[in-house]
Amino acid sequence: MRALLWCNGQPPSDAVVSSLVEGAACFGVDAGADRASEAGYEVKQVLGDLDSADSSRWRGITHELADQSSSDLAKSLSLLIERGYTEIEVVGADGGSTSHFLGSWAALCEAPPGAAIRLHHEDSITHRVHPDDGEREFAVGAGGEFSLFALSPCQGVHLHGARWELDGEPMGLSTAGLHNVGTGELVRIRADGVLVVIVRRD
Repeated sequence: MRALLWCNGQPPSDAVVSSLVEGAACFGVDAGADRASEAGYEVKQVLGDLDSADSSRWRGITHELADQSSSDLAKSLSLLIERGYTEIEVVGADGGSTSHFLGSWAALCEAPPGAAIRLHHEDSITHRVHPDDGEREFAVGAGGEFSLFALSPCQGVHLHGARWELDGEPMGLSTAGLHNVGTGELVRIRADGVLVVIVRRD
């Protein structure tokens, strides 16, 4: 099952979101539901603490996530994975304050395993790689640029199909994985910590 999760940040362009809609249930993260509706998309349910969504507009299709120990995005990701969604496309997470931008990446750490989570930006896509989900593969063309960051400490990162490969090297949050290049074969990645892979859009 696929979900499109719409946040209340910078609205995505039609070029970004149009390819994600087919076959996906659309959920709004609090006021992200208002943004999705304004863009012409049907919202299945509104998730979050509901402190910024237009409550009169969404009566009957809200699911309150009141716990304040994590962000609405982190709670929404966890709920959708619990419901059995195996692919979650996140839009509208860019823009706004720096803390919200970094919070989107932190939510990728907090979300449990079990789903491929992708943050969609105008120029690239951020893919979450969780250790419990095993090896992930990415199609990166020959000479295509991507970057790899460890969001949690890793004792062993395995990266193959790139100009600069890793074979069990440790990695923490650093610039070590910035601006790698694909060789034309599938890029394969696994680690014992949470990673993000940022792949440029074609």
